[in-house]
Amino acid sequence: MRVLVTGAAGFIGSHLVDRLLTDGHDVAGLDDLSTGRLGNLADARRAGGLSFSRFDLLSGDLAGLVAKERPEVVCHLAAQMDVRRSVADPLHDTRVNVLGTVNLLDACVRAGVRKVVFASSGGTIYGQPTVLPVTERAALHPTSPYGAAKVAGETYLGAYRALHGLGSTSLALGNVYGPRQDPHGEAGVVAIFARALLARAPTTVYGDGTSSRDYVHVEDVADAFVRVLGPVGDGRRLNVGTGTATTVRELHRLLATAVGAPDEPAFAPSRLGELQAVSLDSSALRRATGWTPRVPLVEGLAGTVDAVRREGA
Repeated sequence: MRVLVTGAAGFIGSHLVDRLLTDGHDVAGLDDLSTGRLGNLADARRAGGLSFSRFDLLSGDLAGLVAKERPEVVCHLAAQMDVRRSVADPLHDTRVNVLGTVNLLDACVRAGVRKVVFASSGGTIYGQPTVLPVTERAALHPTSPYGAAKVAGETYLGAYRALHGLGSTSLALGNVYGPRQDPHGEAGVVAIFARALLARAPTTVYGDGTSSRDYVHVEDVADAFVRVLGPVGDGRRLNVGTGTATTVRELHRLLATAVGAPDEPAFAPSRLGELQAVSLDSSALRRATGWTPRVPLVEGLAGTVDAVRREGA
């Protein structure tokens, strides 16, 4: 299958590219490299089977690029991914995450793309759920521009499906972590803590340490994407998480243990736009595709620490 991955040089996108190539797909990657790094695609470029274009989603030439690549499916992961930046600069977040998505969907229709798989945000679109783990039936109450933009992206997918028959699945991701992680994403705290602890630098927990998130390994997320490339999940949002909420204080302890460093963070006030607790019920994805998270948190954090250690070697 010919698959185009936007945000291909980013954290999740590069892992998805690796998985698609391993599975024998023909892959085109697109990234403006504003936050993505070509180094993330080093293995993929050596292996062959990947064509890469440095390109901005807001470009008027996007339709021509998608038509040239002729993908059957587009996996859309390119985004402004920092919740705090979305609060500080909501217009930039909207331009990239809403207008960029609309421009891509229009290009997909023009190029005859069969389906778009969209990276939504299970950590932000539901707001503060009253029941955990949260299911896809929960109301959408984003409390940040980033979350609002992801809801808008899902809404536009539905509109393009109704207007043009463009297939789509939204994957509402938990807090994704793992090797190559960018410190600015939703689960960036893992990379931030790991790097600081390895350097024996100070670490800071915002709030009282009880806020919690659903941390899901990037390899499990890539697996979820490949399972919905076909008709499975068409027209649906599917949560991708473990169902387990881990507090930021416990996360720090686990990472300190993996590093072999003291578990002694400083504390600071909570930051605007951040939620107290989120975990995701992924039973709908399991029923539809057989997907289950396979990487335990302790094992995944240890692997992430090893990767950060190698990067700094």
